Amino acid sequence: MKMVPSLKYKTINALSWSFLESVVMRGIQFIIGVILARILLPEQFGLIGMLMIFTVVAQTFVESGFGAALIQKREASAADICSIFYFNVFVGVLATGFLCLIAPWVADFYNQPILTPLMRVLSLTIFISSLGVIQDTLLTKDINFKAQTKRSLFAGLLSGAVGIGFAFAGFGVWSLAAQQVSNSVFRTACLWVLSPWRPALTFSFGALQKMFGFGSRLLFSGLLNRVFENIYFLVIGRLFSAVDLGFFTRAKTLQELPSQTLSDVVGRVTFPVFSKSQDDPVRLKKGLKKALGALVLLNFPLMTGLAVTCRPLVLILLGEKWAGCVHYLQLLCILGLLYPVHAMNLNILTSMGRSDLFLRLEIIKKILIVVSILITWRWGISAMIYGMIATSVVSCYLNSYYTRILIDYSPGEQLKDLFPYLAAAVVMGATAFAVGLLRFPNNLLMLSAQVVTGTGIYLGLCWAFRLAAFDEIRQEVSNRISFSRVGTPG
Repeated sequence: MKMVPSLKYKTINALSWSFLESVVMRGIQFIIGVILARILLPEQFGLIGMLMIFTVVAQTFVESGFGAALIQKREASAADICSIFYFNVFVGVLATGFLCLIAPWVADFYNQPILTPLMRVLSLTIFISSLGVIQDTLLTKDINFKAQTKRSLFAGLLSGAVGIGFAFAGFGVWSLAAQQVSNSVFRTACLWVLSPWRPALTFSFGALQKMFGFGSRLLFSGLLNRVFENIYFLVIGRLFSAVDLGFFTRAKTLQELPSQTLSDVVGRVTFPVFSKSQDDPVRLKKGLKKALGALVLLNFPLMTGLAVTCRPLVLILLGEKWAGCVHYLQLLCILGLLYPVHAMNLNILTSMGRSDLFLRLEIIKKILIVVSILITWRWGISAMIYGMIATSVVSCYLNSYYTRILIDYSPGEQLKDLFPYLAAAVVMGATAFAVGLLRFPNNLLMLSAQVVTGTGIYLGLCWAFRLAAFDEIRQEVSNRISFSRVGTPG
């Protein structure tokens, strides 16, 4: 009789594939980004940054919140799935047309005429991606990240090659546009190949209406989140130069590489897993504790280490022309420390179907961001980042406040659980900073010495103080090796 894998085994297996996808994919994107940054100029990245808020918001409309509603729903019918698919495609057509229509006004807003054709080309990514949203959602609902890993690697490598080829050919900012459009094409094509689902000629307004309450609140929350995640690109692009925005964009990309990669890995897997346990607060609390511990075990030292070593890192990878992004990157790393805590607390709300609380939190936090921008913009980009840090601390408390109500995991208890990891990361960072004060013949040797010393100190502290997440991951790796020898567990 064929053994059915347990939910725990499926979760661990999904985490493995999700980790592989995110780490390898972000690694590929990082390498491609480094190559493009060495060829292109900061202001060319700034031009793409100016359009970021418009394309991201349009993409949020395409995703519409119904995908999360489909994952959260225990039993989804064929009519539910097909209706969401056709709705997504319809919205994709409307969003693409709208971006093409407003492109001249956007170019006038920034006083950059090239943005008109650039925005119209980038708008194609919205329609193309709408054709694959439902396939991606179904793979996530089934906790099938193996197929998604194949998709991401294939699309990332091919689109990266397209972008680099265009850059070497002298196409400038159009290289970045070509990379984004080709990535959408390759990702969607892969989803259609890897997913067995195909749309039938079925559409039901009733099916959409049943999921509208949950999905619409997530849509509005997602819109708020996407707008305000990218509002700094809009403000900096309007008030400062394309070069300044290029530096900020590159710093934010480098900071998000480790923090968002880790959070995406765990968040993509825990959402469907938490959704299956949405009626069991005790189990959810236990799962959240483990997820947060695993995330900060890696994220805290990565963010601290990046803040300490970013100057030699930027000069080695990107060159002197990008030195202007170093200070921004150091400040953004403080912001990145809290990102996984935000993500996992919000994951609990959505997995329990509390999109009403999710929306309420998003509105409050966005008001805080507006106030922060109004206060800090006149003192420059660094002051704006300090404002981002302050609002992030307040937002983190607000997110965890509802976690206490729903599953009895308070902000104070979370801080107590996470503090040992932060303390170890701070000691590691201080040691690496001290190493950087020594004389080295070049930046590469300095960076290598800081990384080796910091890694050794951090691992030693984790082992000496028996940090729970460190011991559990070490034990899980050992178990996985054992499973591979004896076969799939039940």
